[in-house]
Amino acid sequence: MAPLPLQVSEDEVEITAMRAQGAGGQNVNKVSSAVHLRFDVVASSLPEGVKERLLALRDTRITQDGVLVIKAQQYRSQEQNRADALERLNALVNSVAVPPRVRRATKPTYGSKQRRLQSKTQRGETKALRGRVRDGS
Repeated sequence: MAPLPLQVSEDEVEITAMRAQGAGGQNVNKVSSAVHLRFDVVASSLPEGVKERLLALRDTRITQDGVLVIKAQQYRSQEQNRADALERLNALVNSVAVPPRVRRATKPTYGSKQRRLQSKTQRGETKALRGRVRDGS
């Protein structure tokens, strides 16, 4: 059974409204529809393993202090941008929720080694036939 996805509580995030950048006419100049979401990973209620994997990500959105900053300005309404930012935060948290499987080193089997050597020999023989034609006499 798959574990339930982690949900970050809205109490743990700090959301600030600001004006969006880019094209959008007067709406961009007048309305603070973009959203800055700040989530302190270290102080959060997430399990320790998830915190460690989240902080280990090489993501430019995570500051030196362990604060994840997400900027949402895709939509014209602040509510949609707020929901988008929370959705992206939860997606990022859930991407590291399951620990990676431990890789166990294995050795190639005897048969696979033999097949590899056979194919190398065959390839070498094919290439040897491409040389200059020599007179057999």
